[in-house]
Amino acid sequence: MPTIDEELAQFERDIRQLKIEYDQYFGGGRKRPPTEIEWRIDLLVKRYGERGGDLKMSQRFRFNNLTQTYAKYKDIFRKKMKQKEEGTVQRHFGAAAKAIEAERAKAHPHEEHDAGHAAAAQASSAPFRMTCSAPDQESEKVDRLYQALVTAKQQAGEDTAKLSRESFNEFVKKKTRDLQQQKNCKDVEYVVEVVDGQVKLKAFVKS
Repeated sequence: MPTIDEELAQFERDIRQLKIEYDQYFGGGRKRPPTEIEWRIDLLVKRYGERGGDLKMSQRFRFNNLTQTYAKYKDIFRKKMKQKEEGTVQRHFGAAAKAIEAERAKAHPHEEHDAGHAAAAQASSAPFRMTCSAPDQESEKVDRLYQALVTAKQQAGEDTAKLSRESFNEFVKKKTRDLQQQKNCKDVEYVVEVVDGQVKLKAFVKS
């Protein structure tokens, strides 16, 4: 059974994925809205709303901030859904999402640093960068890197069926360990970028 911290981390990932899939839906890339993810998030919000006493202060603070972010997104989704139904969709979702991410980054400058990079990469196609030294202890960073890679490939029209989070995690662990041993370094930077229309994942030694 996942711990509270693990569920909160999944909550954060689900919010980002929900934004991506709604963006694809409103942009015509998906036939249906991502109701399954939304249902899963609503279930978690309800569960922890009822058992708030089980949360530590730091966990409750994180839960409240994630819930506020989700509520803001839901309001955007609701308005855009209404516009879509009425045939008056306006493409302001990206700007609104970036504003929400910027607001979260101000509240959590360290915790949200990589998430901010992910949002920027998704919004502007700029390279997504992530630095790690111990992937086993930085699972959230690896998850963000994986999500950035999947999203970039989806946006580029590449097949993502063969990608799996488990094999990707093992790849990052091995690549990081190999570079650390070969170059006698501590930090390894991973970059997801589009080169000549193809998505590339590169690893660099951080000096």
